[in-house]
Amino acid sequence: MDIVEKRIQLSRSTLHITMDRFNKRVRIEDYLGHFQDCVEESLKAADNISAEKIIFKARTENILELLSKGFLYEGSIDKFFLGSDCHFLVKYTQDQRRTSSHWIKEDEILENVQKLPTKVELEAPPSTYIGRKAEEIDAVKLAELYGKVFEIYPTPMNEPEYVRKCMKSGTVYYMYEHDGVIVSAASAEINYFYRNAEITDCATLPDHRQYGLMKHLIEKLESHLVSHDIYCIYSIARALSFGMNAALHQQGYYYRGRLANNCFIFDKLEDMNLWVKNYT
Repeated sequence: MDIVEKRIQLSRSTLHITMDRFNKRVRIEDYLGHFQDCVEESLKAADNISAEKIIFKARTENILELLSKGFLYEGSIDKFFLGSDCHFLVKYTQDQRRTSSHWIKEDEILENVQKLPTKVELEAPPSTYIGRKAEEIDAVKLAELYGKVFEIYPTPMNEPEYVRKCMKSGTVYYMYEHDGVIVSAASAEINYFYRNAEITDCATLPDHRQYGLMKHLIEKLESHLVSHDIYCIYSIARALSFGMNAALHQQGYYYRGRLANNCFIFDKLEDMNLWVKNYT
């Protein structure tokens, strides 16, 4: 899978870009310096890999300039940059990438999710389910879980070496085991510089979804993050997944927008919902 993170140094600016050939997109993770140069470089990077979507994680002061360049506003993350908001502005290079065939259905799912009560007290799963923080030794079994749950995934989580690489880079995983098999897992990708984290890689085997394991895992990850002074927590969930969006809503996350045709996941290119929770 061809996903490369690059730091590009220009004469008047610096960009941190993810070049994602698999998902046919370019994502500007961070930038510093002359903003017009950053925009022009992002468009060049997209052209170099024939990207269909350019995603800018922009600061508030740069929204209008991106809008003037034809970018569209799709969502935000509260307090992402050390207390300042992050805004997702995007540009499409192909009509079919811009158009979503499931948008109305996803609106209906979101509406039904937001009718659910929040801060529901969690019932403990049966004693046969063992929850704990994952270690590198669990990489093979974690990869097996992701391979079973997702036919397609934006990153190669079905490869043990990739899972180990993520762990070594600081990603934290929590999991549930049942009869020695990992049946549910989730992770937190942590940015210690900006004090934020993304809850991601959420997966539960179908036969074990009746016990609310994912809600428990999210709670465990949140406790870990707050204990390490990470107070901005967000997640990007499949817009077509009632269960995952419901889990986030009921754990006190707020909906902040939808990223159209954002990545290949589950079995196709899908829209993704942004959910955010802050502890400040």
